[in-house]
Amino acid sequence: MTTVLVAFGTTLATLCLVGLGLWHSRRGNASKEKQTAIVVRDLHERMEAMRDDLEQALETAEEEVRRSRFVGELSGSIDLDEVVTRILEAVGELPGVDAAVIALNGTEGAPVLEVAGMTREEADECRVGTLQSGDRLRALVLSYGPAADGDGAILGGVAVPLRGELEPLGVLSVFTRSSAAPISDLAIELEALAVRAGPAIENAKRFREARQLADLDALTSLHNRRYFHETLGREVARAHRYDRHLALILLDLDDFKVVNDRIGHLAGDAVLAEVAERVREVVRSADIACRVGGDEFAVILPESTLEDADQLYARLRGAIAARPAAEAGSLSVSAGIAELKRAEDPTSFFTRADGALYRAKADGKGRVVAEQEPAAAADSFELDG
Repeated sequence: MTTVLVAFGTTLATLCLVGLGLWHSRRGNASKEKQTAIVVRDLHERMEAMRDDLEQALETAEEEVRRSRFVGELSGSIDLDEVVTRILEAVGELPGVDAAVIALNGTEGAPVLEVAGMTREEADECRVGTLQSGDRLRALVLSYGPAADGDGAILGGVAVPLRGELEPLGVLSVFTRSSAAPISDLAIELEALAVRAGPAIENAKRFREARQLADLDALTSLHNRRYFHETLGREVARAHRYDRHLALILLDLDDFKVVNDRIGHLAGDAVLAEVAERVREVVRSADIACRVGGDEFAVILPESTLEDADQLYARLRGAIAARPAAEAGSLSVSAGIAELKRAEDPTSFFTRADGALYRAKADGKGRVVAEQEPAAAADSFELDG
């Protein structure tokens, strides 16, 4: 950009000197005033043309800077949510764009929507479907009829594919609520942006998938111990910050060592996998089920009380005992539950639930015990027998 400005200044100075020289050479000759006027007019036209060229060069340079910044920001992150947010912010800055949607191909066919400038309902009504491998679509100009209320409705848009190295990743769409906005003119620019966004999304998706695999227990496919403690810390902090309830269940299969000794460790692993599946069937979508070691499981219950944890334990116990588990036959399970106290840290919270589980095992198994206060046996109480 600096080079363009220096060149413009040098050329302008040269033209001014030439013009002045011509003016001086003809100053005493009235008969050549017409020629001087022609020279001056020609000089003015050239300056206007140079100004237009300079403005165009500046716009091009600014656009390149913006694109370079966009690419740099995308390449600097491997978090999928952050990458998607930056893409939506970038397209939102384009002229005439009032809303944008990124529809990423989901694992079960349904696209995962990320929306900016419009409601989810609008996004469902206006978005373009998913792409299949081999689709040759480059850009699709969209036109919509007026909504029932006639005000603020999405009237038009442009959709472009987001492509990965081997397969389509989804669709990027921008929309306008103005009939005067020339949003169809953005097709080429939006396509160029999508070309840069595709690899960033693909890398972030791979990282997320790898991280999810690292967070899972290989035997049961529940979250592992490391993920449990990390998540418990986050949920405790969140509960304190927003003054919300949080409950915890620690589960342990009764006499599982005897089962292992009787049927062998390979068959015992099959039993653990089956128990984990029954746990997964019972917990709510908001609950976080984990295997924290051996035959011990845990469930974090956001927005839940001690009573909620007790009810979930009853359902878990029923599901686990409902039918024989592989070669192990009938199983029973004991549990310790706790509800987060004000200003309590994750370690103390876990320790209380673990102490309650120890009491449940010591008091006869097949039962749940709730620990209400830290380090006070008298404050523990049995919820059911």
